[in-house]
Amino acid sequence: MTILEKITNYKKQEIAARKEVFPISVLEQSTLFDRDCYSMSEAIRNSKSGIIAEHKRRSPSKSVINENVLLPDVVKGYEAAGVSAISVLTDTKFFGGSLDDLLLARHNVNIPLLRKEFVIEPYQIYEAKAYGADAILLIAACLEEEQLQQFSSLAKELGMDVLLEVHNEEELKKSLHPTVDLLGVNNRNLKTFEVSLNISKELSSLIPNEFVKVSESGISNVEAIKELRPFGYQGFLIGENFMKTNHPGESAQQFIAQL
Repeated sequence: MTILEKITNYKKQEIAARKEVFPISVLEQSTLFDRDCYSMSEAIRNSKSGIIAEHKRRSPSKSVINENVLLPDVVKGYEAAGVSAISVLTDTKFFGGSLDDLLLARHNVNIPLLRKEFVIEPYQIYEAKAYGADAILLIAACLEEEQLQQFSSLAKELGMDVLLEVHNEEELKKSLHPTVDLLGVNNRNLKTFEVSLNISKELSSLIPNEFVKVSESGISNVEAIKELRPFGYQGFLIGENFMKTNHPGESAQQFIAQL
C-alpha cells in the first residue's frame, strides 16, 4: 500500500467522524462561509514572484520539519515578504496540521489561502469554505475524472479557486476542466517520493494557457524558478525550504529579494 492510499483510507474514517459533529448545515452557518474569497489565480498572475509559501510542520517523507514556530508569526511573515498566496496543511495525522490552522491563518492575513488537503469528498470543500480558504487542492491521483469535475464545480459555486495537482500525462488529460483555475505539477513521485523538476518541464507544453501553471515540490533555490519560468510556470509552491528555518517569513523575504 502506498502512502497516498494509507492517507486516503484514514481520511475516510476521519471525514465520517467529522460529519457527525459538524454536518454541512452547521458549516454553512460559519461567519466565514459567506465571505468573498480572494482569487489565488489572479494573485499569481499579477505577482512578480508567484510564490505560494506553505505552512507545514511535518511530512511523511521528512518527519518533523518545524514544530517550534507559531503559525501567526509564519503567515504574517509570509504576507510581509510579498508571497502571492499561502498554503496551509490541514491534515493532522500525517502532516501535523489542522482546520484550526486554516482559521488562525485567515484571521492573521489578507491574501489568498489554499487549503492543502487530501480531498476525497464534497464535505471537505464545504469545510474549506467555512474555515476561511480561498482555494482548494484537488489531487488527480486520488480522484476519478467525474469526481474532479464534480468537486471543482462545487468549489466554483462556493466562490473558491481550484488548484488541480497532477504527476503525469495520464492524470493531466483527465484534469483539463473549465472549473479548474490552476494546474499544479508535483515534481515529487508519490510512490517513491523522489523529486525532479523534469516532470514540470515535460508536462508544461500539454497544459493550455488558460490555466495558471504551478510547479510544486523540489523548489529550493531561485535558480529552479528561473529554470521553470521559460516553460510557462507562474506559480511556485514552496514549503519545506522556508519551514525548515527558524524564521520562515524572513527566509521567504530573502528568497523573493533574490528573484
